[in-house]
Amino acid sequence: MVSTAWLAAKLGHPGLRVIDASWYLPGSGRDPAAEYAAGHIPGAVFFDVDASSDARSPLPHMLPAAAEFADRMAALGLNDTDQLVVYDGSGVNLSAPRVWWTMRTFGHDQVAVLDGGMGMWRRERRSLEEGGITLPAGHFTARLDSSAVRDLAAVRANIRTQAEQLVDVRSRQRFAGIEPEPRPGLRSGHVPGSINLPFTELVHPDGSMLPLGELRQRLAGSGIDFARPVIATCGSGTSACALTLGLHRLGHTQTAVYDGAWAEWGGRADTPVDSQPISQR
Repeated sequence: MVSTAWLAAKLGHPGLRVIDASWYLPGSGRDPAAEYAAGHIPGAVFFDVDASSDARSPLPHMLPAAAEFADRMAALGLNDTDQLVVYDGSGVNLSAPRVWWTMRTFGHDQVAVLDGGMGMWRRERRSLEEGGITLPAGHFTARLDSSAVRDLAAVRANIRTQAEQLVDVRSRQRFAGIEPEPRPGLRSGHVPGSINLPFTELVHPDGSMLPLGELRQRLAGSGIDFARPVIATCGSGTSACALTLGLHRLGHTQTAVYDGAWAEWGGRADTPVDSQPISQR
């Protein structure tokens, strides 16, 4: 992660690219593209999460093929040698970590998340830019690291083997099955045997991520064993990456994301679903 002060000092440096990766849950009433046009960090390009996903999949924003992702990033003006800084406007690291994880999963490791995101940038009254940004086409290479991704079959098998810890970062109400899902047609509850740690609990009220000691305590307090691998999951594979980012900062690299997430699991009739009252957490 990088601070707003660090980024403000580096803006305009050759090889540094800033990415606005804002995306919001269905029904939020927010339009990330319109918000970007109204004001973004100077020089930032807009990463459309949905348009940068697999258009052939019926599930929301699944990873695209490597060649398709490379083409889209090159069209944005990104290059293999660029140092990338990603932010969003959620105030809770909702979607920026997804783009951070996606870049790393396709082999681009020079990427960081802006701590505090657009909310902190605005509160500090730092400069903004209106409109859009068009950069010359870049050269971007993408190679999928399949070890960073889990599919439906892997999560099914893990219920039996418990080889990996499945950590669900949706709200406690959604995890317990007492709050409806924001996407229609999905059952309520969670994958049997999974742990719940809402991604909103990984940040301070100002949107900055918890310091490492406090972050470690929060994760351990939720039941996560740092000696074992973790599969992160959520509603659609987006906010799960906030947990992956937190674990990475703590040096825990045995992590993967269930890309189909609850949009896939909760939308099927042949997957087991569990629930439990909040009072039992």
